[in-house]
Amino acid sequence: MFKGILGRKKEDNSEESAVDAALVEKISKMNLTEMRSYIKNNIKDFEVSEEGLNVVMQRLTTEDEKSKKYYLKVDDMDSKKKKAFNLIITISQNKKINLVTVELIQKFVEIYSDIIEQYDTEYKEIYSSRFVDAVNVALANINKKVVLQNKMDVLGENNSSL
Repeated sequence: MFKGILGRKKEDNSEESAVDAALVEKISKMNLTEMRSYIKNNIKDFEVSEEGLNVVMQRLTTEDEKSKKYYLKVDDMDSKKKKAFNLIITISQNKKINLVTVELIQKFVEIYSDIIEQYDTEYKEIYSSRFVDAVNVALANINKKVVLQNKMDVLGENNSSL
């Protein structure tokens, strides 16, 4: 009886793993503009997901093993830096965000703090404070999701007792 259910569950997991693998592969080849399109859910083949947000953030915050460099470099064009900064702010406002993503945003700010300060000074921008606001917005969205989930759980428990 349970064998069919459990077997079906494994198939669902393998399909989910295949989708995640395809997503990771697709994001690994994206540039900043394509990542922004993905985050804004403008790519038809891939719907925005928590895993997708995390993969984008990991791509921006993981050191390349061969070159020992991160995605952004001090000598990158200013337009690339600005696109990356705006991408982080867009990610922080996404409703699919989770705690892992927020931690990766904080890691991004730590890794690129020198670049952020240099950019803010040179262009009279305020990205450093905008990132703090972005993390606060992300945490507020996570809190809203948790409150909603708790309400749904309570409603589910009430319905099951009827």
